[in-house]
Amino acid sequence: MILRDLIAAIEPKQVIGTTEIDITNLQFDSRLVGQGSLFFATRGTSVDGHSFIPQCIEAGAQAIVCEELPDNINSQNSTTFILVDNSPRALGLMASTFYGEPSKQLTLVGVTGTNGKTTIATLLYKLVRALGHKAGLLSTVCNYIEDEAVPATHTTPDALELNQLLRRMVDQGCEYCFMEVSSHSIAQERIAGLDFNGGIFTNLTRDHIDFHKTFDNYRDTKKHFFDCLSKQSSTSDIQTFAVTNKDDKNGLVMVQNTKAAIHTYSTRSLADFQGTILEEGFDGMLLNINRQEVFVPLVGRFNVSNLLAIYGTAVCLEFEPQEVLRILSTLQPVNGRFETIHSPKGWTAIVDYAHTPDAVENVINTINEIKRGKLITVVGCGGNRDKGKRPMMAQIAKHGSEQLILTSDNPRNEEPADILKDMAAGLTEDELRNTLIIEDRASAIQTACLLAQKDDVILIAGKGHEDYQIIKGVKHHFDDHEQVRKYI
Repeated sequence: MILRDLIAAIEPKQVIGTTEIDITNLQFDSRLVGQGSLFFATRGTSVDGHSFIPQCIEAGAQAIVCEELPDNINSQNSTTFILVDNSPRALGLMASTFYGEPSKQLTLVGVTGTNGKTTIATLLYKLVRALGHKAGLLSTVCNYIEDEAVPATHTTPDALELNQLLRRMVDQGCEYCFMEVSSHSIAQERIAGLDFNGGIFTNLTRDHIDFHKTFDNYRDTKKHFFDCLSKQSSTSDIQTFAVTNKDDKNGLVMVQNTKAAIHTYSTRSLADFQGTILEEGFDGMLLNINRQEVFVPLVGRFNVSNLLAIYGTAVCLEFEPQEVLRILSTLQPVNGRFETIHSPKGWTAIVDYAHTPDAVENVINTINEIKRGKLITVVGCGGNRDKGKRPMMAQIAKHGSEQLILTSDNPRNEEPADILKDMAAGLTEDELRNTLIIEDRASAIQTACLLAQKDDVILIAGKGHEDYQIIKGVKHHFDDHEQVRKYI
């Protein structure tokens, strides 16, 4: 693509050099730059791409997008420099143009919030396909282009990968795409240039404070996604919509400045989409959704909220409500989200991704509403992340469980013992005396299985779908499901 056409997507502060050159690829990783590349110098948390400009020019970069011009620019006349205020945003906008604006050629719905993103996006993808339409999924667990699985490395891919995947979806005939929109991706402009037909807000609790620094910053980043929704998508007859959780105190805050049509869902008050639990067990729930009864193979009040968001979104997408409810009754839980494993000895293990205080509390409350025996909770906290939630997680787990086992999650580059010490700080001396601290996660799960008796429930929280542990920066295979089945 000619650089002149790419630049039309942005408003550069200055262009030095010719724009009548052919760009064959876009890169923000200097190691991937070659002949014909347009390199974007972005500032990361630990590395500044501007320092790699000379080696990119040497590798054959035709042009450089940067926020700061290099000092020796006069000696680099053969390279075009494009000065911008925000390199990551320019990357998103130009990547969309480079790949033919794929987000405008399908119906794109984004899901944001602290918890529930994966369940909502994944079940919407399955629902729409069950309704006879081709669809794609961009998710924490895995990305999908129809049946083709594409491994996921981030909740939301970078701008280049996003547009590449969307392009492939369009080329394979996908009509819809459902994607998780993380707070990191909003703050880092990964979704810049995408044309969303709708947005869903799940809830907001403490998470990623290590990145956003304050809860207000975290909240405002999520809100920015809805602020940027247009009134009408440029490619769809359906009005752009925002489906928000009225039960969350930030639910209406999220949409107070949006141009999209606002729709609400609630399990407790009047809303456009309402739901209540009529009966509940570990195999599913009988629900009343907008005065219609439906049995679903999911469990927990938090999943009622998730299902209302899914139902509401499907209605906004103009699918027939009765048919939507019929298919909802067939959808199975997402990998690592309240997955149950039954032991021949009569106890049940639940593997769940809950890794925030609110998520742990929701899962524990759900189990306690259903269980007949005692609850044994196995939980840890990730290393190199928000330390403030560690004592909170331990305290919530202890207060909701008959037996608590603190263990490792992904210690990353921290000492597991230090993480466990931070968690233990949330417990009193009496509570600590009745708490097991087992650093090795496999041993912790084995201990829980040995302690469990008939009708007991073991909650293994924190990793869910993940099949690895990161210890001293090295990724090792580790799967909570495999460990439970091994000890069964």
